[in-house]
Amino acid sequence: MYLEEMKRIKRQRGYTNEQICEGTELPLGTVRKIFSGETKHPRYETMQALEKFFSDPHAANYPGPIYDFYPGQPPVLVKERNTAEDYIAYTGGTFNAGDLDRLRGDDGRGELIDGVIFNMASPSVAHQLIQTQLATRLQSFVDNNSGDCLTLTCPLDVYIEKNETTILQPDVVVICDRDLFRDGKVWGAPDLVIEILSPSTKERDLGAKYLKYMGFGVREYWIVDPMKERIIVYDFAHDHLIRIYTFRDKVPVAIWDGDLEIDFTPIAQAVKSIS
Repeated sequence: MYLEEMKRIKRQRGYTNEQICEGTELPLGTVRKIFSGETKHPRYETMQALEKFFSDPHAANYPGPIYDFYPGQPPVLVKERNTAEDYIAYTGGTFNAGDLDRLRGDDGRGELIDGVIFNMASPSVAHQLIQTQLATRLQSFVDNNSGDCLTLTCPLDVYIEKNETTILQPDVVVICDRDLFRDGKVWGAPDLVIEILSPSTKERDLGAKYLKYMGFGVREYWIVDPMKERIIVYDFAHDHLIRIYTFRDKVPVAIWDGDLEIDFTPIAQAVKSIS
């Protein structure tokens, strides 16, 4: 396996240098120099250790999604860390936006990913509470700072690829470019996307939708997991940095350089009050 291939897998799987260091037992400084480009020709033993790590999708103790890629092809198998379940991912369908409009329910909920339609169950009370709390805090920050961004919630159609075969409905989005709005829909990538995991959407949020957000211009992606009380933040705008927080933490919003921090403690307390 060539070094460029390892760098590609590193980006796609979201590995940090620290995780690679832990999984290979190489010095952290060595790993940093290799993936920053400072070391262009690593030693043979070092390359062997790295190849073993990157050839194993379960090499890093990383709580996010793991994908198996084939060159030039979409992911055909999506595996979630620490489960025995394998998810067969979409392989392409024939439906379009018109079909989605006809087939989804009166509530307007439903997604289209590469021509495949996915139904969306009504969210739980806890899910809606978290969604509302986050959207309120985000928009309040914008309003208090005379900003132009808009915070919107599902159901809202996002044409992430600017075509008629992929239409996503994120739980919460922040959009700072008003030119993205067309006929009540979003044509392009929001600045910030937040998905709140539920049993019916977990596979898509961690798999196909993660890939779309990463690949088509979303600057920041949050995965809020109420079951495990954690937030995984993917900062795609800053070298795909990944941070993991709990429901006891204050989570900085990277698109605003951390000027806003959302305290999850009161959100967690509100969820517990209805449990």
